[in-house]
Amino acid sequence: MKLLIFLVCLSTTIAVAQTKKPAAKASPKPAAAPAKLPGQLIYEQNCLTCHQANGSGVPNLNPPLRGTDWVNGDKTRLINVILKGLQGQEVEGDAYDNAMPAHDFLTDDQIADVLTYVRSNFGNKASAITAEEVKSARAAK
Repeated sequence: MKLLIFLVCLSTTIAVAQTKKPAAKASPKPAAAPAKLPGQLIYEQNCLTCHQANGSGVPNLNPPLRGTDWVNGDKTRLINVILKGLQGQEVEGDAYDNAMPAHDFLTDDQIADVLTYVRSNFGNKASAITAEEVKSARAAK
C-alpha cells in the first residue's frame, strides 16, 4: 500500500512538473530615451509653450521657428530677440499679437545653446551660435 501511495505521489509530481510553464523570460528593458541636448531642454522650459514642440508657433499669436529668415538669417537679430524681446514686428509677412518677452536672464551659453538648437531643428539647417556671439550682442545692448 505504501508503495502504491508513493507511486501515485510520484506520478502526480511528475505530471505537475511537466505541465508547469517555463519561467517567463524577463522582458527586455525599454531602450533609454536619447539624452536631450542642453538647447532642447532650454527650449522645452522657455519656448515650447508659445512656439510649440515642432516649432510651428500659433497662428496670429506666436510666429513659427521653422524656415523663417528670423531664425535662419542674421544671428545678431535673432540673439537680440532673446535678449530684448519682440513686439509689433511682422515675421515673414504675418503679424503676431503676442509679445515675445526678453529672456536676458538666460546666460550667454544658454542662449547660444537654445538658438543653435532652434537653428538646427524644425527643418532648419543654419549655423550654430556661439556664447561669444551672444556676449558681444549683450554688450552692444
